[in-house]
Amino acid sequence: MQSVPVDPDGSLAQRRLGFVESLGAFARQHRAKAWQGDFGDFLTRVLPSNPTALARTSHQYIWDMLCFYGREAPGEDDGARARELFRRELFGIDAPLARVADYFKAAAAGSDVGRRLLLLLGPPSGGKSTLAILLKRGLEEYSRTEEGALYAIAGSPLHESPLNLVPASLRAEFRDSYGIDVQGELSPWARDRLLREYDGDYLRMPVERIFLSEATRVGVGTYAPHDPTTADIADLVGSVDLSKVAEVGDEGDPRAWSWSGAVYAASRGMLEMIEILKVKREFLYLLLTLTQERNVKVSRFPLIHLDETILAHTNLAEFNKFLQEKENEALLDRMVIVRVPYALSYKDEARIYAKLVAGAPAFRDVHLDPHALQLAAVWSILTRLVRPEREGLDLSKKLRIYAGEAVEGFPESEAQRLRNEAPDEGLSGVSPRFVINAISNAITRSDTRSLTSMDLLLALKDSIESDARMDARQKKQWIDHLVVARKDFYNRWVKEDVHRALFASFEGEAQQLLEKYLDEVEASLDAREVKDPITGETRLPDERFLRAVEEKIRISDSGKQSFRQEVVRKAMVAFKAGEKFTLASHARMREAIEQYLFAERRDVLRLVTSSTRPDDEARSKISAVQQRLIAEHGYDEHGAKEALNYVTTLLSQE
Repeated sequence: MQSVPVDPDGSLAQRRLGFVESLGAFARQHRAKAWQGDFGDFLTRVLPSNPTALARTSHQYIWDMLCFYGREAPGEDDGARARELFRRELFGIDAPLARVADYFKAAAAGSDVGRRLLLLLGPPSGGKSTLAILLKRGLEEYSRTEEGALYAIAGSPLHESPLNLVPASLRAEFRDSYGIDVQGELSPWARDRLLREYDGDYLRMPVERIFLSEATRVGVGTYAPHDPTTADIADLVGSVDLSKVAEVGDEGDPRAWSWSGAVYAASRGMLEMIEILKVKREFLYLLLTLTQERNVKVSRFPLIHLDETILAHTNLAEFNKFLQEKENEALLDRMVIVRVPYALSYKDEARIYAKLVAGAPAFRDVHLDPHALQLAAVWSILTRLVRPEREGLDLSKKLRIYAGEAVEGFPESEAQRLRNEAPDEGLSGVSPRFVINAISNAITRSDTRSLTSMDLLLALKDSIESDARMDARQKKQWIDHLVVARKDFYNRWVKEDVHRALFASFEGEAQQLLEKYLDEVEASLDAREVKDPITGETRLPDERFLRAVEEKIRISDSGKQSFRQEVVRKAMVAFKAGEKFTLASHARMREAIEQYLFAERRDVLRLVTSSTRPDDEARSKISAVQQRLIAEHGYDEHGAKEALNYVTTLLSQE
């Protein structure tokens, strides 16, 4: 049994009380917004307030929902605001999200896109299911707002719009009166009830406000395929309920039909089809006809009108198999396919891991060192990249370009060029689930509740070697990527951390070096001498110092002039804006200065960390560095000690 945490300042109790109040307010708001009445009341009291909103199709409703969540993102276009719903959960797939937003925008505008099934295609664990879940969750919450109010014929298993009650002969007059068109038709269930219970009196038909919910099967539906040999289309469209046939005496009576199919549950909202290409072809034809014609045909009934958006997803293996069958061409023509690849920026990938780790109870008491997730992300991206053939460009540089980092010799626009050269990049490689499983295994085997970056690399190596799905060639390639991730990224990151921790005055010292560099560069570009502020003597610019700094970030002799001009230009922009030019103003200059300082002080670092029997002074320095790594850089005691030992080993090899 877990002990109750101590709460000396009462903050936990206040949070709990606040939650109870929030829950109560939510329940009161939900009840207050409920509405019931008859169709006459609806036409006179509800519809006039906002007829356009109350006549929305499912695509229009979803598009308005997306815009609703992006309403607090001013200054951006509609497409960018419409992606706001996904920003806290999905990272590194902005382009696919933009295409999804474009689909709903075009469908909401009435284009033919609204008559196409939206298919998300991508590798496992790439975000397809999360995207669908977020859309469903967004619909549920939006339907509880005033902007998202939805009304339906009370008790209808199809949650059909009350506007469908308007007779066809009166719809032109209705349009003139309310300014909206009626597109739907009454279901057999509603038509039967209207005649049987209300003698065809449309105005007496009951209407209620509905709240979309997957749990209650209102406007949100999900279908997952099972064994194709036993799958029954009744799961989608229902079937005759024999127990009710005995009561009503006719299999063609709407009361004798089971309206429990997934397409009815999703009416007025969204139907998610999981692994859609695994279903029988007759299922696909039904769904595509529903999407294009907005109706379904079942035995004993006329066409049944349904307004819903179908969002499907599948993996690449199933899709490639589907493509090979000629008879599927007509089906493909009725789909809008959006590829959802893995992230290609290691920074976005690390955010995915951070989200997954934060949501897993097993990781709650585990400390990860500050580079563990980023290092795992670097390795993951390396497995997804196509090796570049361009001279001077390797996988590490390509990875940094995709992450938005400056790489000498390649402009900022290079990322898009590289993506165009390898359009299938991100559709293969390691999945986030593989990495999270490796972290779990490492924690399970560890004696401590601390996981360092090196622990994680070893865990990934073990997962690769024990994976029966991979052949020897792929295993070797992925282990080689681990080596690249350690050498090209982790070594640099951990050196910088230790260096900063070793010198408390790092920021001040680095800023002084930056200002000296600027003085020397300006004098060099202006072809003038530099005046010593103490002696007053003049001298030529210190070219050796300038090159020593620039070479730390691999600025070539031929490229030094353009680099220096860029630095001075940015410094002038900051000066004109009344701001100080600092290390934060130029990422590459910061890296160069840090590396320069580190090279100057490496002898001190060796002295502090290499003594097997440190004296009191050395012990004090080691302790101070460890404490600074803990307090300022996110390490714990175990991780700080391991980082120091690792950097010492690196220095001994140089």
